[in-house]
Amino acid sequence: MSQAPTSSPDSTVDPAAGDNRSWLVRRGLLLESVQQRRLATGTFINQLGTGAFLATVPLYGIRVLDLSVQQVGLGLSIAAVVGLVAGIPVGHLADRRGPREIYLLTLLVQAVAMVGLLFAHSFWAFALAVTITDLAGSSGGAARGPLVRRVGGDEVPKFRSYLRSVAMLAGTFGALSAGVVVQIDTDLAYQLLIIGNALTFVGCALVMAQMPKLPPLPSPPEVGRWIALKDKPYVAFVVLDGIMWIQGEVLTFALPLWVVLHTDAPRWFVGLAIAVNTAMVVLFQVRASRGVEGGSAAGRAFRRAGVAFLLGMAIVAFAAGIPGWLAATIMVLGVGIHTIGELWHAAGSLELRFRMAPAHAQGQYSGVFGMGMGLCYVVAPSLLGLLLITWGKPGWFLMGGVFVLAGLAMPAVVKWGERTRPEMAEAVA
Repeated sequence: MSQAPTSSPDSTVDPAAGDNRSWLVRRGLLLESVQQRRLATGTFINQLGTGAFLATVPLYGIRVLDLSVQQVGLGLSIAAVVGLVAGIPVGHLADRRGPREIYLLTLLVQAVAMVGLLFAHSFWAFALAVTITDLAGSSGGAARGPLVRRVGGDEVPKFRSYLRSVAMLAGTFGALSAGVVVQIDTDLAYQLLIIGNALTFVGCALVMAQMPKLPPLPSPPEVGRWIALKDKPYVAFVVLDGIMWIQGEVLTFALPLWVVLHTDAPRWFVGLAIAVNTAMVVLFQVRASRGVEGGSAAGRAFRRAGVAFLLGMAIVAFAAGIPGWLAATIMVLGVGIHTIGELWHAAGSLELRFRMAPAHAQGQYSGVFGMGMGLCYVVAPSLLGLLLITWGKPGWFLMGGVFVLAGLAMPAVVKWGERTRPEMAEAVA
């Protein structure tokens, strides 16, 4: 009777470790592809510094450079507007020259601009440094789009959702580090944070340099150069999606003002609300993207998201004029429902962003997509301040209704896109 062959400890793989890895992959907590892990690592490093910088750059201008609030606001507004126009041409360049190389270049430009901010001693020097940073940032986003699409492969919505969770987590850690700097409140602390942000750009570039070079995809000969701007269904999607992305500013901009100015809830509730939102996105974004495959599913996700935004915002609106503990309790419910809408919206947005864009022009289309999001962030503070804070409860219902209408309109835009994209209709079928 022969014995079963035995294996040495060095030649075996722990079954439990394999099962744990499979479980993490199924839950969306681990990526199988090495290149996907590298891109996720680069995203975390980049967003860690960016989150800290965005939370402190106004104070740096005021406390260190002795600029006025108006000057800082004007400089950041100039940077935001200029940054909007860079994505499309740089995205087109990434399509034609390769996304990795262009993305690397934008990261290095951002690092240099950050260092340059340390030597800014006037309004125009400050404005120039933040403008170059925003210009390179929006350009990098457009170049990164085709990189995400090609590394993500057949599971790009799931992969993009994973990257969003990673970015949210990194941004949270960055904001916490910014809080430490603000508490210290010295010139050296702000300057060290800026140096740290510059190093994160370099760190991200080092990770991206390990990615393989991706050759440009051939473009059909009959296709014009600026096809994204002429693509009416895609532009319509970007407009509606940009309106929906205003929902992010509801929690980060309007809610803190609403809590302090219109409710009796404790002020620490603002931090709790942001923590609830961040935790839900980090834990459930990948899961929310499951099943959102194809245009029809994405359109339905938009529709559900609009209804969730209206319901969540209505609950938050009713927190005004009631006891503090009750106001905080019902606002937690409102923030939770709003975040569910955010998960659905992000899943649908990420699906359509790549689904509706032809493979050979992902960078250019990412530039158009980024312009829509950028306009959202330019318009949102004034719009939400007028409707939600100045007008009060009716404004919360009105803005929620706008989200519902945008969500209801998206399935029609998807069908319009399918009629002009046979390959998209086949994928949906």
